Amino acid sequence: MTKETIKLFSEMHAEPSWLADLRQKAFDKIESLELPVIERVKFHRWNLGDGTITESEPSANVPDFTALDNHLKLVQVGTQTVFAQIPVELAEQGVVFTDFHSALEEIPELVEEFFMSSVKYDDDKLAAYHTAYFNSGAVLYIPDNVEIKEPIEGIFYQDSDSDVPFNKHIMIIAGKNSKISYLERLESRGEGSAKATANITVEVIARSGAQVKFAAIDRLGENVTAYISRRGKLGNDASIDWAIGVMNEGNVVADFDSDLIGNGSHADLKVVALSSGRQVQGIDTRVTNYGCNSIGNILQHGVILEKATLTFNGIGHIIKGAKGADAQQESRVLMLSDQARSDANPILLIDENDVTAGHAASIGQVDPEDMYYLMSRGLDKATAERLVVRGFLGSVIVEIPVKEVRDEMIATIEEKLSKR
Repeated sequence: MTKETIKLFSEMHAEPSWLADLRQKAFDKIESLELPVIERVKFHRWNLGDGTITESEPSANVPDFTALDNHLKLVQVGTQTVFAQIPVELAEQGVVFTDFHSALEEIPELVEEFFMSSVKYDDDKLAAYHTAYFNSGAVLYIPDNVEIKEPIEGIFYQDSDSDVPFNKHIMIIAGKNSKISYLERLESRGEGSAKATANITVEVIARSGAQVKFAAIDRLGENVTAYISRRGKLGNDASIDWAIGVMNEGNVVADFDSDLIGNGSHADLKVVALSSGRQVQGIDTRVTNYGCNSIGNILQHGVILEKATLTFNGIGHIIKGAKGADAQQESRVLMLSDQARSDANPILLIDENDVTAGHAASIGQVDPEDMYYLMSRGLDKATAERLVVRGFLGSVIVEIPVKEVRDEMIATIEEKLSKR
């Protein structure tokens, strides 16, 4: 794939010169940059992109929209937007939720200001590849002082019948003192077995005083090899509460970061992961404290089945000058197989004195006393084990704002456990 092909894609979508130029700069950087460092995860030989930029054809795997509520919602299948819904009262307040290229027309200044602002195009090879080759995406904009009480849903389906790269750029721009709850789903749909790659970047910009609750459930299929990057950038007194369920079937490396730029900013990152079969999942969860009195908490719980591998890297970094900052983290892994492999790596980088920081990590099997207690109440071993796992992962599941999706996550856990 050449620079000329990327240029033609930009022209076909009438992309502004700043974006077309940035794609070209990123393309020039790809070969010279290193892959991101995901400690103790060997992914350097994975196919994370075949160098194509194209759009998917209309899919037969389109969901049914006959029984939907009136929430703010956007649904894409592949690169195609198949459903978009904005209640009139929110549109009148200036709320925008649309596909990426439409946002370039509706709110061009905001997209230009914040695109790739939480991650730089030349940070590493995968960031450069993403900037050059992303082929679709979405933008959610909430103006200053707007509070949306109902959950907002962004649903992004990968068509399992298609080998078109699932390369999406998703932006959430929460204005000053706004308040939202957002639910994101990345999911393979259909019964096909086409091999595909995914390179997904999600940027959440929480401006001063904004409060964002971000929940996600990732369920990409076994034939999708994925890199998923979610980045938060927080202003003064802003907060992001992340609750992410990593339930993919294929090999995945993920990077979940929060940059606490503003004084008094606050990020809670709750991550649950379930690995099965022979899949490899490596997850970096990072909080970087730049602002004074900023607070970052990381909670990661994972379960491993069969011959799978799961790695948690929890990274807390307090930058010099971030006085009064607090960085805490906890990573726990429950192994349900003697053939599984796991790492839970706590990493603290402290460049300031007047701060608080701590970490905890553990890897183990189901507590025999818990099993004994449940089985003594008449439960069989398999049922008791499922209850223990559900309780172990429950700290994140309860944070999902939509009941149907909570139930879906529980059903996914039950399905994976039933295959043992």
